[in-house]
Amino acid sequence: MGMGEPDHGRRAWRDRLVRHRAAAALLAGAVGLIMLGTVFVVLPGMVVDHDLAGASVAAQDRLSAVNDVRTTLLQVVGGLVVLFGAYATWRQLRVSQDGLRATQEGYVTDRFSRAVDQLGSDKLDVRIGGLHALWRIAEQSARDREAIISIQAAYLRTHLPWPPAGPESPAADVPINDIAPLETRAADAQVALTGLGVLCRHREQSWVNLSVTDLRRADCDGLWFPEVNFDRACMEAAGLYHANLTQASLVSVNLRHADLTTAVLRRARCTLADLRGAKLVETDLRDADFTETDLREANLRKADAHGAGFHRADLRMADLRGTDLSTADLVEARLTGALASEHTRWPAGFDHSAAGVVDTDDPGPEPSPLLQPPGMTWQAPPLRSTP
Repeated sequence: MGMGEPDHGRRAWRDRLVRHRAAAALLAGAVGLIMLGTVFVVLPGMVVDHDLAGASVAAQDRLSAVNDVRTTLLQVVGGLVVLFGAYATWRQLRVSQDGLRATQEGYVTDRFSRAVDQLGSDKLDVRIGGLHALWRIAEQSARDREAIISIQAAYLRTHLPWPPAGPESPAADVPINDIAPLETRAADAQVALTGLGVLCRHREQSWVNLSVTDLRRADCDGLWFPEVNFDRACMEAAGLYHANLTQASLVSVNLRHADLTTAVLRRARCTLADLRGAKLVETDLRDADFTETDLREANLRKADAHGAGFHRADLRMADLRGTDLSTADLVEARLTGALASEHTRWPAGFDHSAAGVVDTDDPGPEPSPLLQPPGMTWQAPPLRSTP
């Protein structure tokens, strides 16, 4: 009995609530009918009588005028119904879009968290999967792109510090020809670097920090690194063919034997860098700063060095055939043994012969990059110059 009485009371309360709601609905319907009756039966006659202002008209004409008013009122009501329906549909669409957006953001957040967790795995394939997942999220979600770029850069700095730390990384003094390409010795780091070089093409933040990293024999062909900080990094024998390094900071970087053919280093800061034996064929060096940079034995054939600064740079034995140096700063630059041709352009009044430059034949068209040895098997020739 004790249990039945509360249940009976709740049922009675629900029944009263249903009856009250039904009565309210009937009352609302009645009020609506009364209002419609007033609008379509009483109001038209009142409008016509008001407009006639007591004038005498035939009953047929008055009835026609009342019907015209009713038609107009019906059109107005119909228009209001359509507008209300459109507004209700728009509101429902907005609610649905907001719900979908919240669901998508929750899904992206979950994917983001799981991908970041994968980066800490001991298994290489799991880390690579996490990096690819972050890359995919960055391509789909502009809001997360900057954070993912920062994560990729931090991943490279912590996994590939320079000088090398840890038994798995080759020592700093190992000859470059004895070091495997980055995609072989650290496949996850190569994936992070490639993803970074793709995403940086559409980034918003000003600088990305890849300083003091070990990028020896990294594959950066065609990647974008504008305004990226590579200060004091080791990029010896790295492949940077057609890479974009506009306004990059390359202070004290090691780019010995790096392939920068057709790359863009416009307004890059390459002071105190080591580019001995580097390949800068047809490279855009406009307004770049090579102050006190070691460019011995570097190949700068047909490079565009308009406005570039080579103040106190070492260009001994460099190949300058076809290079445009017409507006370059060569103050105190060392050029003994550098090669030049009839197509090399010098600053006005500059005596290249007195600087020790050797005139020789122009090499002609450059060979296709498809004919060059792949980075996996390429061997850096020994340098004739010493530190």
